[in-house]
Amino acid sequence: MTRSPLHFRPAQNWMNDPNGLVFHDGRYHLYFQYNPEGATHGFMSWGHASSTDLVRWEEHPVAIRYTEEHEIFSGSVVFDEHDTSGLGSPEKSPLVAVFTLADQVGRLQAQGIASSLDGGLTWRPYDGNPVLDRGSADFRDPKVFRYAGPAGAYWVMVAVEAVERRVVLYRSDDLKTWTYLSDYGPRGATGGVWECPDLFPLAVDGDPSEVRWVLLISLNPGGIAGGSGTQYVIGSFDGVRFTPDEPMPPAAPLEACDWLDHGRDCYAGVTFSGLPDGERILIAWMSNWDYAGRLPVDAEAPQRGAMTLARRLTLVRAEGRVRLRQEPIGPQTTTIAELADVRAGAPSTLIEELPERCRIELSARLDGADGFALDLGGTAILDYSADSGSLRLDRRPAAGAMPDGFGSIEEVRLGARERVELVIWLDRDSIEVFASGGTCTITDLLPERDGAGASIAGRGGSVLIERFVVSAVSATEVKGRTA
Repeated sequence: MTRSPLHFRPAQNWMNDPNGLVFHDGRYHLYFQYNPEGATHGFMSWGHASSTDLVRWEEHPVAIRYTEEHEIFSGSVVFDEHDTSGLGSPEKSPLVAVFTLADQVGRLQAQGIASSLDGGLTWRPYDGNPVLDRGSADFRDPKVFRYAGPAGAYWVMVAVEAVERRVVLYRSDDLKTWTYLSDYGPRGATGGVWECPDLFPLAVDGDPSEVRWVLLISLNPGGIAGGSGTQYVIGSFDGVRFTPDEPMPPAAPLEACDWLDHGRDCYAGVTFSGLPDGERILIAWMSNWDYAGRLPVDAEAPQRGAMTLARRLTLVRAEGRVRLRQEPIGPQTTTIAELADVRAGAPSTLIEELPERCRIELSARLDGADGFALDLGGTAILDYSADSGSLRLDRRPAAGAMPDGFGSIEEVRLGARERVELVIWLDRDSIEVFASGGTCTITDLLPERDGAGASIAGRGGSVLIERFVVSAVSATEVKGRTA
């Protein structure tokens, strides 16, 4: 697959989960699970890229490399402003990375730390590692944040006992010595191992007097679209225990859970630390463990793995419930086609040729029709049914060149509505769909498109295309290392 300026990919080799997302000294740092030895999963280390705008990325050398004893699994980075860890210098407070040390011999997993005094470019492992060891083979993916409550401020770690489907919480005053707080789970979707948790506060509809906490839990398999996926739970956190607003039983029906994304290719999403109060931005791995290791690799693109667009998260009241809303943060675009107030019954061409990378806005009014189908270049069809109130993404038409099991139909329920509004970010080999103001999303990889156009057809009548806009992505680039 071609290296895209719309979605971050490393110059070469394998990439999966985003790690250590942190905003520091005016730069967004994206660390990620990376194999410096090849384009298959293994030799897990932390790759590194940084950006000033979440669009144009500069790739840096490997940040934290595997050793003979340990692979470096997922984790997080915090700015230890007051040097609680003692790992800083008299002149500078450290960045501290907290990650899973995966023992290559005994197969146990424990948490370790490393520090950086040069803005996250180089890291020094702590001599006292591991700092937290439960003697478990599946204790991983620590997300650490600073919590300030009535009893003072301290660090909180949110990690998982993956096979037990439990989130485990610890606290520390110095990032070195950790004390157990509580567990959450197994609840909700439990069809696969739990991974890559995150826990953070957001104000509902921007009201600082109504703050809820959001718990992200990735699981594999058992996602809503098959394979890996990420559920979210809204509740409260008192500095010790997370309590859901709507308790779920273990092994709840997938449709009863809330999902970060209803596509097949949005996994292990976590948020940046160090952002201004109240702001949350997420990036996820754009792939699925069902086939990630079997995606094509060629000389032009000697790597596997891409990240989603960064997404700004907010909480909103929608249809009587508090929901997570996602707003994509994309590059600058230039409008190249715009239609308004056009009726479509039989298939109607909207644009003769779609750019390789573009943003599409669609507002369609049903006017009594049963639904519509939007065909995007022959590789993806978006179909809305008034009867079911569901939006479906069908990527089967051109899936023949992809691995077995790739062809699929994804579905998200929007509810019955007269007007359907979509924002679509279309890359040469992926699609991210934002519906219902961003409370419903579908993210899928696609076979590479060949420059075909887009068309729409009404079903059971004609639909009114109130607005259709295609904007081409302006040139961006990934700097640094090359293949």
